[in-house]
Amino acid sequence: WQQIISSSGLLWHHGQVTLLEMVLGLVLGLLLGLMFALQMLLFAPVRRWLLPLLLASQAIPVFAIAPLLMLWLGYGMASKVVMTAIIIFFPVTTCCFDGLRQTPQGYLALAHTMGASRWQQLWHIRLPAALPALASGIRIAVVIAPIGAVSGEWVGSSQGLGYLMLQANARMQVDQMFAALFLLALFSVLLYFITDKLLNHFIPWAKSV
Repeated sequence: WQQIISSSGLLWHHGQVTLLEMVLGLVLGLLLGLMFALQMLLFAPVRRWLLPLLLASQAIPVFAIAPLLMLWLGYGMASKVVMTAIIIFFPVTTCCFDGLRQTPQGYLALAHTMGASRWQQLWHIRLPAALPALASGIRIAVVIAPIGAVSGEWVGSSQGLGYLMLQANARMQVDQMFAALFLLALFSVLLYFITDKLLNHFIPWAKSV
């Protein structure tokens, strides 16, 4: 606690970098996950080659691809954002895809009887029905997003909580390491509850218990 108070400025300077990486990675991963889930639903050939790719992206350890991202995207924020997006990409895609596939057939039959086109069925029936499952994927993504951001900072960075923890470890400053970990955990908890409130507001038919 003394370290948090005495180093509050330093912790906030590095913490806001990590927080921004997490938020941008969440947005990117969510957009990619939703896009690929729609592709897998609408186009069967895409599903046949994309599903193994999704599984392979999770089978490869994050630290194995982190150095490559550093070489391609540099030591700045871009590589950490992409790494965060890669980590949350799988749960978002699978949850959204499952939600889209599990649309009640009675709704689709009624829409077909009323002459709704394929895109009208997607927009008015499938997507609203898939939102509860997508919300579950987003909640999981928010919790694991710090892993991607901090892992990228450990591999190579000049700022962020991961960078601060590495520097504190090299100087045997255990109190500073715990202070950075506490701030990282606080970010995760706050992001989760903010996301949960937003999801409950915009998807009231899928409120968590």
